[in-house]
Amino acid sequence: MSTETPQRRSRFRWIPARSGRSKVVAGLTALVVPLAAMVGLATPASAAASATATYTKKSDWGSGFEGQWTVKNTGTTALSSWTIEWDFPSGTSAGSAWDANLTKSGNHYTAKNLAWNGTVAPGASISFGFNGTGSGSPTGCKLNGASCDGGSVPGDNAPSAPGKPTASDITDTSVKLSWTAATDDNGVKNYDVLRDGAKVATVTGTTYTNTGLTAGTDYSYAVQARDTADQTGPVSGSVAVRTTGGNGGEPPVGDKINMGYFTNWGVYGRNYHVKNLVTSGTAAKITHINYAFGNVQNGKCTIGDAYADYDKAYTADQSVDGVADTWDQPLRGNFNQLRKLKAKFPHIKVLWSFGGWTWSGGFGQAVQNPAAFAQSCHDLVEDPRWADVFDGIDLDWEYPNACGLSCDTSGPAAIKTMADAMRAKFGADYLVTAAITADASDGGKIDAADYAGAAKSFDWYNVMTYDFFGAWAKQGPTAPHSPLTSYAGIPQAGFNSADAIAKLKAKGVPAKKLLLGIGFYGRGWTGVTQAAPGGTATGAAPGTYEAGIEDYKVLKSSCPSTGTVAGTAYAHCGTNWWSYDTPATVGSKMAWAKNQGLGGAFSWEFSGDTTNGELVSAMANGLK
Repeated sequence: MSTETPQRRSRFRWIPARSGRSKVVAGLTALVVPLAAMVGLATPASAAASATATYTKKSDWGSGFEGQWTVKNTGTTALSSWTIEWDFPSGTSAGSAWDANLTKSGNHYTAKNLAWNGTVAPGASISFGFNGTGSGSPTGCKLNGASCDGGSVPGDNAPSAPGKPTASDITDTSVKLSWTAATDDNGVKNYDVLRDGAKVATVTGTTYTNTGLTAGTDYSYAVQARDTADQTGPVSGSVAVRTTGGNGGEPPVGDKINMGYFTNWGVYGRNYHVKNLVTSGTAAKITHINYAFGNVQNGKCTIGDAYADYDKAYTADQSVDGVADTWDQPLRGNFNQLRKLKAKFPHIKVLWSFGGWTWSGGFGQAVQNPAAFAQSCHDLVEDPRWADVFDGIDLDWEYPNACGLSCDTSGPAAIKTMADAMRAKFGADYLVTAAITADASDGGKIDAADYAGAAKSFDWYNVMTYDFFGAWAKQGPTAPHSPLTSYAGIPQAGFNSADAIAKLKAKGVPAKKLLLGIGFYGRGWTGVTQAAPGGTATGAAPGTYEAGIEDYKVLKSSCPSTGTVAGTAYAHCGTNWWSYDTPATVGSKMAWAKNQGLGGAFSWEFSGDTTNGELVSAMANGLK
């Protein structure tokens, strides 16, 4: 049984009920908790002239950083032990360390080798790292009691991030990149050019022409400065480039969008990882991924699950490219796996989705200062650690000026205010989208907000055309949770896909900006004797993670379809009654979407599909 905590209705979302994880580097050997009692200074093992110590700030995520010291034996005899001392200014401190015993007294820090890494052969080096907070740099470095005289000066700041590259002179096989220079207190030596996250060149100037590319293919470029001490700074923002000519990199469904949600909590009880998108064949058939979810707190976009997002270490067999994560690499978790996925499937665009059923309560406060909210979201999406991973942002507010898990009273214009601020901040080169209600009832949720006005700033809407009916109505009547059309006996008028799309069009939302939603799961009741829809029930049917909900991959075998209604399958097995989409009903829905001129379709969410991606395949085939 999963440790997921169920959330009810409107795109159910489970938030894993697990112990919290702080921002630490996981999987480290010899992890040592600092702030232990002060240890006296060691007697020097050799003269300082025979060894150097170099400090590097390996990464900085705003609220903290990763520091690294490297001891190099520059002499002719082996070091038998090493001790490094330094001071941090007030406001800067070192936290957990690895590969060294780290202690402190006030602002003074002492790091000593462990039993296994004290010996350093001539010409060899040994490094240890730590997590810290604050913006200060170390001073007063001593190595084995004498001055540190390493290749870089302890306390030397790393260079700033260069400007985001611009692309020009794009051909079938090449592109010219240009960027504004980084700054450094001691001078910038050169720049590393990164393509899809991997270094392809090191140059001294601020331009570079990358040749030997594939025609009609998507690439992502960023740059990183290196100072005279060989320290690297933050990675710049990334620019997306598509070479001319060819058919490579074309979306697998022509001009239609085939997008799906990938949930960060799926890596826990569901054991569903980015690699599953590859092994199931899904990655080759989709155009976009919405990564769910980031949170909305205190008027800002915030991290949803730091461990799953960027800290979880993947083994070689779990990784998209078959390469295991290392303990000291700057980015791990789902974000790094998505980066690897995009390298293998450059046609895929990834958006970071914020909010959702559980975390929509923060939008009301956020839109009170829309510019600040947009700035916070941009800063997080474009964090140098993962800026090349994301191509845009998705805002999942359930629901503006209406009730979901909580009720919002921001007013009809709030959704447009937010959309306009996001577009102004992210600009034309980023995707800005939103997941919205499909409640087309008179005076319902679609009527509560200015979705037409907001559509001018959004690239498209993910219309949540599922979860219309479910076992929160414990006694029924049984009804398909994702009806394409209305039907005789439907429990609520306006609760179907066709009415929702029609109402949004009538309000002025262009058809090409509407995506039809497909649920990769079913909703069900128990205590049902009537096979056809409209029967009474006694409660929710049992489900793997939550009563009343089950994945398609389970239902297709455990309770096969016995009929269809309003374009959706239903099943009656024993006393349980389920409704869900099958490859056949998905195909018919895709045909309907194309006939309506919609921009495409999306799914919630990938882990509910079969191991060979039956439902994604049906979407892709139907959208061609």
